[in-house]
Amino acid sequence: MRRVAARVACMAVTLMFAAAFVTPTATADPGLRISSQSEQILQTLLAARSKASAAQPSDQSEMLSRQFLGTPYGANTLVGSATVPEQLVVELQKVDCFTYADYVEALKRAGERDQFIASLINVRYKDGVVSFQNRKHFFTDWAATSPAVATDITASLSAKAAQSNKNLNRKDSGDLYLPGLPVVPRVVSYIPSQQVDSGVVSRLRTGDYIGAYAQDGGLDVTHVGMFIDAPNGPVLRNASSLSANDKVVDSPLADYLKTVPGIVVLRPVR
Repeated sequence: MRRVAARVACMAVTLMFAAAFVTPTATADPGLRISSQSEQILQTLLAARSKASAAQPSDQSEMLSRQFLGTPYGANTLVGSATVPEQLVVELQKVDCFTYADYVEALKRAGERDQFIASLINVRYKDGVVSFQNRKHFFTDWAATSPAVATDITASLSAKAAQSNKNLNRKDSGDLYLPGLPVVPRVVSYIPSQQVDSGVVSRLRTGDYIGAYAQDGGLDVTHVGMFIDAPNGPVLRNASSLSANDKVVDSPLADYLKTVPGIVVLRPVR
C-alpha cells in the first residue's frame, strides 16, 4: 500500500506520477486526457452524485467513495514531470490512493461533467493552474494551500499527537524525490499508532482522510485512505496495491494501524 519514489505503491504525495500514456478523447481542452471508458464511468459517478446531493457531508463521502469499491489499483496514471508537460488526466478505470481521493473530492463539488473537471483542477493543483510545479504533491498540501481542500485536525484528536519538522521532497539520504521541485519545510503533526485509542477513533468522522505517517523526513505520509464508520466497525477505504487486494477495498482500521507508525488526519472542508 505504500509508495516511496515514483509513487512506488501509493504514497499520498502526488509525488511521483511518471509520464504515462492515457488515451484521449476529442475535447476543447487539448490538455485534458480522458478515455471513452472513463467518460462512461464519470457519467455513472455523476448520476450517483445527483442522488447523494441532499445527503449530509459524511453520508455523501461514504456514498461517493463506495462507487469505487473494486476499482483496480493503478500507479503512474498522471502525466507530467520537470521535463514532461503536465496533462490533466481523468483515469477512472484504475486509481491509486491519492488519485482516488482527488476524484471523490472533485465529485463532491460537481453536478455535471464540466464542474467535475473544474473541481478536479482545483483539488489537484494550486491556484487552479495545471502544471507539474503546481500539482499538490504532498497529502498535507490539501491543508497548507489556499483555498484548502481539507483541514489538518490531527493535533486536535489526541493530546499524545507529536510533531515532526520535515523538509518535504528531500530524502533522508539527501537526494530529491522530485527533481525540479523545491524542498518544502513543514511541521507535520501525527498520532503514533499505539496512541490511536477508542477516544481518537470516536472523534473521527466518515469522510476524514487518514494518511500513514512517513518516517522519512522528505515525505509526510506513505499512503492515504478514507475513514468510514462502517456497521461492522471502522475501516480505511483505500486503493490498495497489496497483491492480496490490488483494488479499492475496505481495510479494518485496527488491522491497518498495526502496519504503520502513525497517522495524519485531514477533514475535508465539504
